[in-house]
Amino acid sequence: MMTVRLNYKSYGEGPPLIILHGLFGMLDNWQTLARQFAEHYTVYLLDIRDHGKSPHTSSFSYDAAAADIKVFMTEQGLSKAHIMGHSMGGKVAMVFCEQYGVMVDKLIVVDIAPKAYDGGHEAIFDAILSLDIERVESRSEVDLQLARSIMDKGVRQFLMKNLTRRPEGGYTWKANFKLLRDSYPEIMSAVLEGSVIEHDALFIKGGASHYILDEDLEQIQQRFSHATLQRVAGAGHWVHAQKPDELLQLVNHFLA
Repeated sequence: MMTVRLNYKSYGEGPPLIILHGLFGMLDNWQTLARQFAEHYTVYLLDIRDHGKSPHTSSFSYDAAAADIKVFMTEQGLSKAHIMGHSMGGKVAMVFCEQYGVMVDKLIVVDIAPKAYDGGHEAIFDAILSLDIERVESRSEVDLQLARSIMDKGVRQFLMKNLTRRPEGGYTWKANFKLLRDSYPEIMSAVLEGSVIEHDALFIKGGASHYILDEDLEQIQQRFSHATLQRVAGAGHWVHAQKPDELLQLVNHFLA
């Protein structure tokens, strides 16, 4: 299994806390919160493989993404860290905890369960991959083209954080969208089947999100013998963007 060296930013000092973003995201999504966590921790924001400024690969899997984090921690001289992941990053965090548990202090999973999901991002992949990025001349042109099938302006703005100028002119995407689409069944698949994790684990559910359902709690408790679930009222799936203060308070209390 080929590993890659991940792009990262670090803030603060204290016990290490690694934060992993979700699908289509990047470390920048967590910068505001990272600076607040940095009052108590050395925070490492990572771009997961095929996202942000981390290398594009020919293969995306949770095993490979977890192995990248092991390499990162080893290079940074970190024998152990708290690991927090949101959505897809939460699954990466779970798999890392399963495979390299000796390197994990406490685990925080934001709005995702270890189960398989049905999908729902197909329209986003179609919109992005049908756009001829080589010929685009402005960000507004990209927004206009995406708006034909993605009505939600907030979603378009989130996706367009992946847009970057090429040195020779024009635009390209940071995320490896074609590979991520090809790997989408893997990204949606269940993790930890048959494993039991004994680390202290905090699951944070957006109160208005459907990513963690009441019937998922039994599976979470089967897979995580020391799991706690907290709900953040009024938050959807992007808890960190919608209710950052509440998330900060929950995580600081859990890690203290």
